Amino acid sequence: MTGRPQPPLRSERADDALRSLTVERGGHRHAEGAARVTWGHNVVVATVSVEPRLPPHLRGRGYRGGWLTAEYAMLPRATHERTPRERGQVRGRSQEIQRLLGRALRAAVDLEAFPGQTLHVDCDVLQADGGTRCAAVLAGYTALHDLADRLVFAGKLDAWPLTHEVAAVSVGLVADRVLLDLDHAEDAAATADLAVVGTGDGQVIEVNGGGEGGPLDAEAYVQLVALGLAGVARVVELARAGWSR
Repeated sequence: MTGRPQPPLRSERADDALRSLTVERGGHRHAEGAARVTWGHNVVVATVSVEPRLPPHLRGRGYRGGWLTAEYAMLPRATHERTPRERGQVRGRSQEIQRLLGRALRAAVDLEAFPGQTLHVDCDVLQADGGTRCAAVLAGYTALHDLADRLVFAGKLDAWPLTHEVAAVSVGLVADRVLLDLDHAEDAAATADLAVVGTGDGQVIEVNGGGEGGPLDAEAYVQLVALGLAGVARVVELARAGWSR
């Protein structure tokens, strides 16, 4: 597309290959669940805090389940230049990602297992290089896995409360090439990019994104989503080693 930067040609990995991925559970002495994800040059940490009450919009309505909400933030030096902290008012991009995280992670949890409780999932980007929302989905899910494992092991839950293995991955069209797991340079040059959120068994939870300044034909869209779901399955497969520790 005219005016978009041209990235270096991807040479260190195939068009349908993921960047290196490390998933670690735990590592936080206070949070009920925690995780750290290193994905390429992205580094994201996540915690889960359990609050023994529902949010105001669910109180007093006879609702018997629990709730999950998510927050997302980039630390000031997560990128090449320092970005001020979001004080008082969350920027539009962060709000969009927080809503995506909430929807993705609620799809992974049986909220009836947490009656009258709110799960707060906080995802913080320590270092960013494209695809931070996807890394945050994985970190948030891994922190929930850590929470679930602790509760079941301690006998506080009788059944496993996670209903699906959930992850996300970016896909895009860059210089007429269909690429999986875009880094920052590729994302900046993409004429279309999507974040595909799905389950390990191939179900779609959400597709976020579209054409950058122009329409995207249906065939290309379907191709991108299919590649994204294949990528999600690979992410889940790689992450299981971290979830099982």
